[in-house]
Amino acid sequence: MWTTLQRISKNLIIAIPTAMAIGFVWGLSGDVSWMQSLILPFTFLMVYPMMVTLKIKEVLSGGDGKAQLLAQCVNFGLIPFVAYGLAQFFFPHQPTLALGLLLAGLVPTSGMTISWTGFAGGKVAAAVKMTVIGLVLGSLATPFYVKLLLGEAIAVDVSGVMKQIGLIVFLPMAAGYATQRFLVRRYGQKAFATGIGPRFPALSTIGVLGIVLIALALKAKTIVATPGVLAEILLPLCLLYGANYAVSTAAARLFLPRGEGIALVYGTVMRNLSIALAVAMNAFGTSGSEAALVVALAYVIQVQSAAWYVKLTDRVFGQPLAASPDFSTAPQAVGRP
Repeated sequence: MWTTLQRISKNLIIAIPTAMAIGFVWGLSGDVSWMQSLILPFTFLMVYPMMVTLKIKEVLSGGDGKAQLLAQCVNFGLIPFVAYGLAQFFFPHQPTLALGLLLAGLVPTSGMTISWTGFAGGKVAAAVKMTVIGLVLGSLATPFYVKLLLGEAIAVDVSGVMKQIGLIVFLPMAAGYATQRFLVRRYGQKAFATGIGPRFPALSTIGVLGIVLIALALKAKTIVATPGVLAEILLPLCLLYGANYAVSTAAARLFLPRGEGIALVYGTVMRNLSIALAVAMNAFGTSGSEAALVVALAYVIQVQSAAWYVKLTDRVFGQPLAASPDFSTAPQAVGRP
């Protein structure tokens, strides 16, 4: 079972379109409104396992302040507004699709940030810190950004969204951290890091695929009625990721050493699409399932672009001076969303 889940986690570029196709066919087969009741349990299954391996204590370590500051400037001072601008250009009369694009640009960093930073030879410790800071700040800021930028087009209950974020982010974070400390005390840090911990991210893959399947099933009839919607969504998503890579790469080369620069790129371009998907499906009612369609397609672009960027890293940043990167703190499930 674990081997199969880890294999799926490393091949999300195939697994997510497959889940989308199954959900689409399922949605056309009959009434799937009952699937709404599955959103919350699949959301918890998606988020909780990621939190078990989160290294919250590493936020307190120092030495890379410039990289952390740059990452948050890009993540919260630039990318949400790029996403909003693209949404207004491509979806001026489709606020739910605009919401999906904005959510895809709002919650930065994920397990992919750490994993891909390690594989590209970057500074993993800096990536871990960006992941924790970005997750907390992004979760807190999301309802306010949505209210500020799309409040006129979509009804946004800030307190209601905050409650949902508490339920789908901070409750699983607390439960995950408690689970982590219990397992470390019971089995020891080494056993947790090498044997137990790496299994949890693979579990979140079940939640991701389940949510993607549900999102497509609920919107299948809408897609059939407007078949060009997928093509409409892909172009602004590609532009959003392209702009993000360009800005982050330029900033990394100008201001940071190689290892921290690579962490900056993956700490800004890799969005926490699991959280974005959970927020879309749980906090925005009927608007959420259409917004979730945008986020689901973003998975495909994010995973594939991360793999391509690894191959370009040495050309962009030059050859590493040290021998091999430190993978000791990187999670095993490379494709984890």
